[in-house]
Amino acid sequence: MNNKEKIRSLLEEALPLVDFDSDFLFSELDSLGVTTILMILSKEFDIELESRDATPKNFKTLDSLVALCEAKLSARQSR
Repeated sequence: MNNKEKIRSLLEEALPLVDFDSDFLFSELDSLGVTTILMILSKEFDIELESRDATPKNFKTLDSLVALCEAKLSARQSR
């Protein structure tokens, strides 16, 4: 299972009413949904995601969430 499939599975389980195929995912989410996503991804990938990471750009699509996680993972590995 690649990161995108893993993230989709985790988030669909936690937020079943959200359309993760949306081209503007951020508009589908309330603040609790955004916080839930940050917490799930932080825990799953052992990365630090903060409220400043919750931008419309990072939350635009499922792919942009995957890119955010992969960027944080690669930043952690380069330390």
